[in-house]
Amino acid sequence: MKNLRLVTRLPQQLRLQLDGETLVASAVDAERRRAFFASSANFVYTVQLPAASAQGQQPLPWSKITAQHSDVEEVVLEPGDCIVAMDYLMERESLLLGSSAGCLLLYNVEEKTTEVVGRLEGGVNTIVSSPDGALLSVTTGLGQLLVITLDWEVLFEASLDPQDATIGDIDSTGCQIRSSISWRGDGKYFATLGALDGAYGPTKLTIWERESGKVHSSSDAKTFMGALLDWMPSGAKVATAHDRRTEGKCPLIVFYEKNGLERSYFSIDEPAEVSIHALKWNCNSEILAALVSSEQHDVIKIWSCRNNHWYLKHELRYTKEERVKFFWDPTKPMHLICWTRGGQVIIHRFAWTTAVSETSVALVIDGSHVLVTPLNLGLMPPPMSLFHLAFPCAVNEVSFVPGNSKAHLAAYLSNGTLCVVELPAPDTWEELEGNRISVDPCCSDFTLDNCMHLAWIDTHTLIGICCYSERCFSTPIGSSETSNLLHKHDPLFSINEIELVRSDDSVPGSVISSGWQARGSKKVPLQSSVIGVSPNPAKEGSAFIQISGGRIVEYCSSLNLLKLSAQFNEVDSDHRFPAACPWMTAVLCHENGMVQPFLFGLDDNSNLYMGKRLLSNNCSSFTFYSSAYGTTERVMSHLLVTTKKDLLFIVDVNEIFLKDNVVTVDSHVSSHPRGKQSKENITVWEKGAKLIGVLHGDEAAVIMQTARGNLECTYPRKLVLVSIVQALAQRRFKNAMDMVRRHRIDFNIIVDYCGCDVFIKLAADFVKQVNNLSHITEFVCSMKNSNSSSKLYEAYISFPDHSADLMVDTECNKVTSVLMAVGKALEEQMEESSSRELCVLTTLARSEPPLLEEALNRIKAIRELELLGVDDARRKLYPSAEESLKHLLWLTDTEAVFGAALGLYDLNLAAIVALNSQKDPKEFLPFLKNLECLPPAVMRYTIDLRLGRYESALRNIVSAGNEYHEDCMKLLNDNPQLFPLGLQLFNESDKRNEILEAWGDHLSEEKCFGDAALIYQCCSSYQKSLKAYRACGDWKGVFTVAGLLELQKEEITQLAHELCEEFQALGKPGDAARVALEYCSDAERGVSYYIMAREWEEALRVAYMLSRHDLVGTVRDAALDCAASLISEYQEGLLKVGKYVARYVAVRQRRLSLAAKLQSEDRFMDVEDDSVSEVSTSFSEMSAYTTR
Repeated sequence: MKNLRLVTRLPQQLRLQLDGETLVASAVDAERRRAFFASSANFVYTVQLPAASAQGQQPLPWSKITAQHSDVEEVVLEPGDCIVAMDYLMERESLLLGSSAGCLLLYNVEEKTTEVVGRLEGGVNTIVSSPDGALLSVTTGLGQLLVITLDWEVLFEASLDPQDATIGDIDSTGCQIRSSISWRGDGKYFATLGALDGAYGPTKLTIWERESGKVHSSSDAKTFMGALLDWMPSGAKVATAHDRRTEGKCPLIVFYEKNGLERSYFSIDEPAEVSIHALKWNCNSEILAALVSSEQHDVIKIWSCRNNHWYLKHELRYTKEERVKFFWDPTKPMHLICWTRGGQVIIHRFAWTTAVSETSVALVIDGSHVLVTPLNLGLMPPPMSLFHLAFPCAVNEVSFVPGNSKAHLAAYLSNGTLCVVELPAPDTWEELEGNRISVDPCCSDFTLDNCMHLAWIDTHTLIGICCYSERCFSTPIGSSETSNLLHKHDPLFSINEIELVRSDDSVPGSVISSGWQARGSKKVPLQSSVIGVSPNPAKEGSAFIQISGGRIVEYCSSLNLLKLSAQFNEVDSDHRFPAACPWMTAVLCHENGMVQPFLFGLDDNSNLYMGKRLLSNNCSSFTFYSSAYGTTERVMSHLLVTTKKDLLFIVDVNEIFLKDNVVTVDSHVSSHPRGKQSKENITVWEKGAKLIGVLHGDEAAVIMQTARGNLECTYPRKLVLVSIVQALAQRRFKNAMDMVRRHRIDFNIIVDYCGCDVFIKLAADFVKQVNNLSHITEFVCSMKNSNSSSKLYEAYISFPDHSADLMVDTECNKVTSVLMAVGKALEEQMEESSSRELCVLTTLARSEPPLLEEALNRIKAIRELELLGVDDARRKLYPSAEESLKHLLWLTDTEAVFGAALGLYDLNLAAIVALNSQKDPKEFLPFLKNLECLPPAVMRYTIDLRLGRYESALRNIVSAGNEYHEDCMKLLNDNPQLFPLGLQLFNESDKRNEILEAWGDHLSEEKCFGDAALIYQCCSSYQKSLKAYRACGDWKGVFTVAGLLELQKEEITQLAHELCEEFQALGKPGDAARVALEYCSDAERGVSYYIMAREWEEALRVAYMLSRHDLVGTVRDAALDCAASLISEYQEGLLKVGKYVARYVAVRQRRLSLAAKLQSEDRFMDVEDDSVSEVSTSFSEMSAYTTR
């Protein structure tokens, strides 16, 4: 969905040397960017073409070409002889000229010398050099083909059609052969086509081999139109023209393959009387141009193929007297050079632009038709469309302005007229499906000559840039700042403002395609060429105009003047581009809380600029997305860029403003190379696909077109999340829910973005807006305790800071709290129905943990109503108990539901659950019957025991009576956590002591001897308490219990000696020393225990307290021995550490040296791999020129 837009038109008038002199031939020097023209008077004119700008350099400005830029030299020929053909030889830096008398002359352009290199009988017809410049192919008027080297040696000579016997008799009849030659891009083959001048009959297309000079293939005999042919530079096919005048039909453009077979064709849709005089491919094989001549005028038609359909994209009309000819620039595929016999040279610069407007309406030009498709209704790849507009002649440019109730489309036609169409509101366009709407030209008293850059500046005003060669009359200029741009004499361009009115009253909702009147209200001259025009979205009646060099001026209709958006001489102005940008757009963006227009431009070197700032040097296409919903003012929020590496980047506009002087897009490209997945870019699935438009707002769609022409619509996760967040911020829960469901986003984002507490408060509004129980059920079933904002989507968008603060403190409460709020809102906001009841059951079943008992109670209530046989209206609003139960069983585990039913102690409900959960009756029926036979308390105890509800089971078994006391004690022993509850439930002292003793035994088994000793004391079991204290090493507790047992002094002393030995064995000499001193009165033993514990101060204290100087000496000697031992260990350890450090340093140094050596070897190997190839580079003859 692209249209071909004329960017600039640069005319030049050569000063021909003689009256009546005409141009007859042309050639191009691609290296030095110059064109040569030969005249009928044998003069050679040299014209310098606009130079291509190097990467990163300032391109030369587009300026008017004057005669002073052309060089003229005369070539001396024999009287009556004239130049009829020529070609530029890059190897010789010379022109090879062919004359009507058959002379071949080598004209040196630099030295201005001429050398005759050959003479051919019958005169020269065509001269074409091979793509590599090594060979020359020449045809003569006698139908002979010669292939010559640059040393002027003839490799081979043959007849153009070896099977045509009439060509050999040409010299006897005096007729001339019209012929043409075209080489394939690799130079291995060339095609020829020849026909007798003035004759009409079938001829053949012949394919020749370069090396052998043999005929490779030939086509069937067809009635070709003259000798027209051109081999596509990519080598896939040869373009020719078929004459069908005998059939009363217009000519066909037919394509042939290398094998001579016809491949495809298309009609030029003109009257049968027209003729085609030239066919030319541009250098990238994307565009085919033809010179079509009729009785009224000559037209250069430009076609492009997409989806196997040839679109007529542009027409250039010339008068018959001008006898126009053309050729494509050999290095710049979008530059077309036209020249007339009178010496006028016009350079046309084209650019592909998207045919999709900002409101996602596709307006594809196809000849005299404009194919209209609103992409928000559906993707229809051209040539399909919702409806199409039919114009009187070919459309060159369209401009579209949307509106709330109506839209306007303006079309500039190739005959210089203007057409306007008023369309109804876009939501009614479905009624126009399949219609063909004829459009009449506007009534006006003026003609737009060579109009470009048509743009609406308000709903009834257009501006266009017209190119003139004669003087224009201008209105007064109100700004002195533009004095260096505007001149009072000989202006080249002018800004034409056109007011549009309609005379008749229109019917609301209808298409208005006639009755429009156009009036030229203003005309402002410009000397500099215009590169692009973009309406100012912030101001009606205003537009930004880009002139040569990337400078920007603002046109203001109300002030009737041009004003520079910044000082003209300020190179660093934010309102200009560093280079000329054929693709320019002005959009509204937020900056510092203000909405302002910003200019974005893309130049020929793939540099994307925002004003003077470079955003990317790898951009192939760009567009903008607006997340705004329901507003007429489109404020763009995201920039979308595709790169030449086939990556799609989505950049927040705010990031561009925040990251000043940072190459925003390319920083992502360098950090995420192709082949690696990244959340910051999307790998384009087909090479060469480009952006053509987006669907704004909640649609969040990106539309791309592949090189083949197919349309692909994607929904980037980042844009989808932005639209969802925008809807949530505006509390549009229904729209957010629809987007979440459509794009399979985690439903938790609805809660996580708002915050759990906030969403609970808004649950009623959420349910009211969504108003769809199926969608709410889907939302309920998707709730999780995890936070999607911090895990899933934080790499795509930034969540507000308050979202984390508003979450509940405990994550496990999120699901239950949200679902409870939704369930309550359902009962308040939704009418009673079976679907609502099932949805409420879903909220209970999906809570964490599931609230199954509450859900079963609701089902039980429904079942009771059924058993009562109540047949009122309210009963009919609820589902049956069986349906509700099946729904609950489908949502949760059947065993959990069966257990919850048992937990209600309702055996009938449990039986119903078991039946509906497909349990085996042989398993659950005996179990339920046994429960039914038990006393109520025992039944409840048995159920609780099965369900693991031990506290309830203990209460129930206690209430069953003393006969079940053994079961009670067994339950306590099996579940020790119930001992505290058991003590609360029993008041009898004997039973409490039994429970305490059992509790102490359990603690002893668990090795909790300290707690066990205390429990034993509570039940007066002192012997067990003594053992427990002794087991845990608590000697104080041991002697306390010994006192309670009233042991004799000898028994206590014996117990103390035993404890000393035990503490010594356990490594507790300090405790053993205190027991020996306090209960055994053994000073020597106590001091020795302190020495073993290395408690020197305590040992000395005891020795001095008892006035035992012998013990003091013992302590001193032991302390000295210990100190000597520690010093020896320290010195030995110091030596070991020194050795270990030296060894570590040596090993680490060797490892670092080895790593550096390996790294340097790897770098060397990488360089070798990148620079050396082990395979030769030659054509396989199987790919580039055999693709279909």
